[in-house]
Amino acid sequence: MKNQTNTRFLTQSGAIAAVYVLLTMLAAALGLDSGAVQLRLSEALTILPVFTPAAVPGLFIGCLLSNLLAGGVIWDVIFGSLATLLGAIGTRLLRKKRWLACLPPILANVLIIPFVLTYAYGIPGGIPWFMFTVGMGEVLSCGLLGQLLWSTLDKHKGQLFK
Repeated sequence: MKNQTNTRFLTQSGAIAAVYVLLTMLAAALGLDSGAVQLRLSEALTILPVFTPAAVPGLFIGCLLSNLLAGGVIWDVIFGSLATLLGAIGTRLLRKKRWLACLPPILANVLIIPFVLTYAYGIPGGIPWFMFTVGMGEVLSCGLLGQLLWSTLDKHKGQLFK
C-alpha cells in the first residue's frame, strides 16, 4: 500500500510539473509570461494543493523547469521558484478556505517578483509599479482562473485525487 501511495504521489507531482511547464510555454508563445506585465496561465494551477499535497513539489519543480527553459537569470530561477513554493505551501495550509486559498501565491509573487524584475533584470518601472502589475496578473491567474479550475476539479476530485 505504501508503494502505491508513493507512486501516486510521484505521478501526480510529475504530471502537475509537466502541465505547469506546458502552460508556461504556451503563455511564453503568446508573449504573456514575463516582464513587468505578466499573465502566467500556469499560475492557475497553484490552486491544486487544495486537492493533493503532491501539487506542492509539482508546482515548485514545474516553475523551476519553466524558468530554466525560458532562460531566466539565476535569481529569477531561484526566487521565482521559491515564490511558487511558498504560495503552494500556503494554499495547502488554507485548503479548507475556498476564497483564501488563492491568496498565498498572489502574495508570494507580489512580494518577491518585483524585486527580481528590478534587481535581476533591471527593468525600469519601480517596485511599487511591479507589485501592481504582477499582482494584477496573479489575481487573474490564481484568483480568477484558479477559482474556475477549483470549481471544475471539485466535481471530480474523488476520481482525480485519491
